[in-house]
Amino acid sequence: MTLKLNIKDKFNKELPADPILENSRRQVSEACFSFVTPKIPSNPSLIHVSPEMLNNLGLTKEDSETKDFLNLVTGAEIFPNTKPYAMCYAGHQFGNWAGQLGDGRAINLAEIEHKNKHWALQLKGAGETPYSRSADGLAVLRSSIREYLCSEAMFHLGVPTTRALSLSLSGDQVLRDVMYNGNPDYEKGAIVARVSPSFLRFGSYQIFPSRGDVDTLKTLVDFTINTHYSHLGKPSKAVYIAFMKEVATRSLDMVIHWQRVGFVHGVMNTDNMSILGLTIDYGPYGWLEGYDHGWTPNTTDNTHKRYSYGSQMQITHWNLFQLANAIYPLVEDAEPFETILNDFPKEAETAYRDMMRSKLGLKVEIESDGELIEELEKVLHTSETDMTIFFRNLANLKTSEYQEWWSIISNAFYKPNEINGDIKDSWKHWFSNYGKRLAKEQSTDQERKLEMNSINPKYVLRNYMAQLAIDDADKGDYKLIEEFFNLLKKPYDEQPTSEKWFSKRPEWARNKVGCSMLSCSS
Repeated sequence: MTLKLNIKDKFNKELPADPILENSRRQVSEACFSFVTPKIPSNPSLIHVSPEMLNNLGLTKEDSETKDFLNLVTGAEIFPNTKPYAMCYAGHQFGNWAGQLGDGRAINLAEIEHKNKHWALQLKGAGETPYSRSADGLAVLRSSIREYLCSEAMFHLGVPTTRALSLSLSGDQVLRDVMYNGNPDYEKGAIVARVSPSFLRFGSYQIFPSRGDVDTLKTLVDFTINTHYSHLGKPSKAVYIAFMKEVATRSLDMVIHWQRVGFVHGVMNTDNMSILGLTIDYGPYGWLEGYDHGWTPNTTDNTHKRYSYGSQMQITHWNLFQLANAIYPLVEDAEPFETILNDFPKEAETAYRDMMRSKLGLKVEIESDGELIEELEKVLHTSETDMTIFFRNLANLKTSEYQEWWSIISNAFYKPNEINGDIKDSWKHWFSNYGKRLAKEQSTDQERKLEMNSINPKYVLRNYMAQLAIDDADKGDYKLIEEFFNLLKKPYDEQPTSEKWFSKRPEWARNKVGCSMLSCSS
């Protein structure tokens, strides 16, 4: 290969490997990964590349136009002196212990250093691994477009996230049952090259104590601290506790950002929780259209709504309990872990209130702000109200003209004719309180608007937008992928020529598969 990458592999050199080299489905013990070779695609082609991630890895636009680059990001050729691998981990899925899971359709190619930053490069959809269970290890264009666009969009929203380097077609057809209803069909195979400082997740640590393997657990935790949390000091019991505390803090920061922008992950299993507090594994995610704490995009979760928008902070807390249980054997003292976990709900409540205050443009902290926020959440649920449009337009309200609220936010309502009677009175009451509250702020209306518009995005990857891009891409038209990729680089800017994407979900998308109903099928 002519590509020049500064390969600095650590994971597959410093951690114990699965000694079995054949690519067969099996239980893997006392190992953090298994060596595996990606499946060679039949006719790979590149759809899109992220210029920012190219630069982060030390590559150029010219590099991305070469055959070597295409071969790298589709698994057609292994980069010299590297040994690809799939990670071994376990996890709780929908609250139930699932045992060994692992990278069933992800293959880590190499680790790259550039400008003092360390990146792991991974292919999603590049073939089976020992952890694929009954699956084929492949991915389809539909889900790959969603992951590629969303991970980059989240970065520009300021949300902690893994990122994406490229989106490619494999040239193969992949059989999938989209809604798990017994109607499988062939779809275009695709591969996303995704990038992160690490793809370690909570489940990476859970698997070893579940098997009584404390030695490998210690090896992995020590590696994680030395590699990603070295500022905490050398591994020790005190540092293990500090490590747990920082993972909790980072995880809370991540989910608060989700709540801020209206993102619903959809499948917050412990194997989908990054140890670095990054959004990872973009599966059946969705963006709130109507503001609804009970909404989940995942059809599998439709009955119990475990992973609904309003439950994400509580689920983060539950997942942290599982991580603490996994790390406990290294400390053998429950009290410090209990303190971290018991403090989390109060910290989450404070962080959430501060986040909501920022969305409302409130800088001066007043005790009654909690009541104002609670009242707003109640009234937002009285009629379907677009979250993104409501908060973005709220910045246009002038403190002395709060009685003009209807003209400011009316286009956020999906059914404006419902806003009458008690519902309208509730809105009037809230805006009266909000107007009086704004009068206690020291900033001008213009200053507040600028601040609110830096927190409340104008453009997010609405579910129907992603589906439009998918529908066109299925026909070989990738213009919307490019348009959305660039639009979402500046989600807080006005972008007047893109105003059509600042609009409520169209009615045709209300019950369309891919817009309101999503599955884990990818």
